Amino acid sequence: MTTIIDGKQVAASVIDAVKAAAGKLEQEAGVKTGLAVVIVGDDPASHAYVSSKSRMAKECGFTSIQHTLPEETTQEELAALVEKLNADETIHGILVQLPLPKHLNSEPIIQSILPEKDVDGLHVVNAGKVATGDLEGGLISCTPAGAMVLVRGIRGDDLSGLNAVVIGRSNLFGKPMAALLLNANATVTSAHSRTKDLAATCRNADILVAAVGRPQMVKADWVKPGATVIDVGINRIPAPEKGEGKSRLVGDVAFDECAKVAGAITPVPGGVGPMTIAMLMANTVIAAYRKAGLKAPRF
Repeated sequence: MTTIIDGKQVAASVIDAVKAAAGKLEQEAGVKTGLAVVIVGDDPASHAYVSSKSRMAKECGFTSIQHTLPEETTQEELAALVEKLNADETIHGILVQLPLPKHLNSEPIIQSILPEKDVDGLHVVNAGKVATGDLEGGLISCTPAGAMVLVRGIRGDDLSGLNAVVIGRSNLFGKPMAALLLNANATVTSAHSRTKDLAATCRNADILVAAVGRPQMVKADWVKPGATVIDVGINRIPAPEKGEGKSRLVGDVAFDECAKVAGAITPVPGGVGPMTIAMLMANTVIAAYRKAGLKAPRF
């Protein structure tokens, strides 16, 4: 029987652990974990994401601060706000919601966040620490960190002797995911759109991670029987069966057919998605522990 990995359930257990860790820190060290979220403009999807992040932070017992800036905010104004949050001792995590409006350049903003407050794990210092295997010193990008929790839940902490294939080589996900799998002793192949005979490469994988942004690209004959399949894709496709103009969410994996072959598989939605926000909360409490000079919990 194939295991359908319930990301919501795993994320809820991570959030429970975060609440306990935040409560312990406040009780024993008098430190209340603080998260600041910055959003610029009025993109509805970004506002929905930010609301759920702020809500979750409050639920975890954090001080949750949201800065909502108008569309016409300048690069200098945004940089000045980040500078102010960097200097604020009560804030342990800073998150600037992407994408920013077209006239703003996100890269210098992200790189101006102090690495120890970069709870999205996007600063080059944090990316470098993950790449060099320093997982205790940096903050790991939330989506690969969450995907890794799901992999460990199925395969355990030590992936020695297992072949892992990551389809996708983005800085946001593909590269850090490959580094995390390598760190857990898997033998890792980074595959992408230029990989020759991608299907044959995937068939060799005990752990197959798809993050390409192409709806239902991974078919059943790409999957090794019994493999663990982690689907990071979120794509909208037309769903005429629901009515005219309707759409539905699917991953990069053709779920129904691959579920018949895989040993374990994440659905979309409800797989990796809920883990991203849970790991954001985990990173924030880790940052707070480190700032207090205490050993950070592991999630």
